[in-house]
Amino acid sequence: MELRVDRQTLADAVAWAARTLPARPALPVLAGMLIEVTADGGLALAGFDYEVSARARIEAAVAEPGRVLVPGRLLAEIVRNLPPQPVDISTKGSEVVVRCGPAEFGLLTMPVEDYPTLPEPPARAGTVPGDLFAAAVAQVVPAAGRDDTLPMLTGVRIDIEGDTMWLACTDRYRIAARELTWSPADPGFTAGVVVPARTLADTAKAVRQGAEVAIDLAGTGDTLIGVSGGDRSMTSRLLDEQYINYKARLAGTWSSVAEVETAPFIEAIKRAALVTERGTPIRLAFTADEVRIRAASGDAARANESLSAQLSGDDVDLAFSPQYLLDGLAGIDTERARLECTGPTKAALLTAIPDDEKSDKSDTGYRYLVMPVRLTA
Repeated sequence: MELRVDRQTLADAVAWAARTLPARPALPVLAGMLIEVTADGGLALAGFDYEVSARARIEAAVAEPGRVLVPGRLLAEIVRNLPPQPVDISTKGSEVVVRCGPAEFGLLTMPVEDYPTLPEPPARAGTVPGDLFAAAVAQVVPAAGRDDTLPMLTGVRIDIEGDTMWLACTDRYRIAARELTWSPADPGFTAGVVVPARTLADTAKAVRQGAEVAIDLAGTGDTLIGVSGGDRSMTSRLLDEQYINYKARLAGTWSSVAEVETAPFIEAIKRAALVTERGTPIRLAFTADEVRIRAASGDAARANESLSAQLSGDDVDLAFSPQYLLDGLAGIDTERARLECTGPTKAALLTAIPDDEKSDKSDTGYRYLVMPVRLTA
């Protein structure tokens, strides 16, 4: 094997493939990164841990094709620190030699014949603009659970009906959901699957600007999903498809509806959160034309600030975890936000108000339902 490749292009591709490499592999070969070079100038790098696979394909000047397995994390560290010059990679006996300017490294190869076969993704289900997909995933994953003993809650639920896709996450105390339009290969396609949230978030972040994302999925009951964008792709085993009926929880009749300017509201909450201790909520008191934001840390410190707001319905005094509130507001990219509730002990719904007053939509497809903190006084 012998080739030359641009250093930055290689670094990006190696970093992508290395993200699936396990820190404590069940088998030594799973710590390896597979390098495959074809005579037509294709260089493919892959990592696999039996749950998730990541592949990157780039172009290179190939003198001799080949296929080798090398320690993946070490290769990623080496390439990341190379000088900004073309990189030459070749095999010499049991070594893969990496040269870049004055730097040279030799990596012992691993037994490539022992490396497991990479999974092939299911059939193409459809496509969605990469920027839209990345934004939607970023909006919902903050609400995913972190408790691995409840795998369902650590995933992103993807529901597809025709040209409508829903993404949703919950940790039992909040629900973040986003509805968007995509382009299915089959107009009648339906599916309901749960994808590990961390895997989907990493994939969405890595999609190149302007690239189209392809979703490979056979439908409900499948065990594997494929997501690809540009020269990068991944496959992941799916989690248990059982999930709460989050759509029903997002619908309701609200006795109080408040509207605020998003950016000032976020900044005021951040300021109030400075005086809160772990587990201490902040309070939001909505009246006809303002919201009062209060927080206290025992006798040590307190915060009190008022902002302009418009309230329809009953006055209401709510308490929330500041981080939960900020996570929900981070998903709103419009000038104004809407908060709807039915009292201090019921879940409140955050949505975005479209900037375009002529829009025929009442929101942007993003919904964030969060449980308030019960106050003793």
